[in-house]
Amino acid sequence: MTGMNSAVIWLVLVIVLLAIEIATLGLTTVWFAGGAAAAFISTFFGASMGVQTGIFLVLSLILLLVTRPAAMRFMKKGQVKTNADSLIGRTAVATKEINNLAQTGEVDIADISWTARSEDDLKIIPAGSKVKICAIEGVKLIVEEIKEEIK
Repeated sequence: MTGMNSAVIWLVLVIVLLAIEIATLGLTTVWFAGGAAAAFISTFFGASMGVQTGIFLVLSLILLLVTRPAAMRFMKKGQVKTNADSLIGRTAVATKEINNLAQTGEVDIADISWTARSEDDLKIIPAGSKVKICAIEGVKLIVEEIKEEIK
């Protein structure tokens, strides 16, 4: 295959991979687009198709393994939790006694009543207590009592 033909192939591959990346925004093909771009550049230095393919594979793998974890952390930074997940870590008030053994408990948060259970099965949390939401299991909030410090 002539250098010009392989250059066209690599350029088309770069464009296709970047188009897929732009369409999905999933950080899935950008690494391979980088490898294809390097292979494209290597055609101008007279690299054989085997060397070009090697550059593509090796550089794509290196980009994937080295830069993807950092890119994923960057992409997740600043994401706002939505729906029920946004409740984790917030405080609420127990409107009914929370007793896991009796299967009772309710808290109000953001004008919505939620079924609640204590993080500690043996802990009974009285109505009116402030609680911290630790997790969500199904439609139940898992909470722990916040002890008010007496000054």
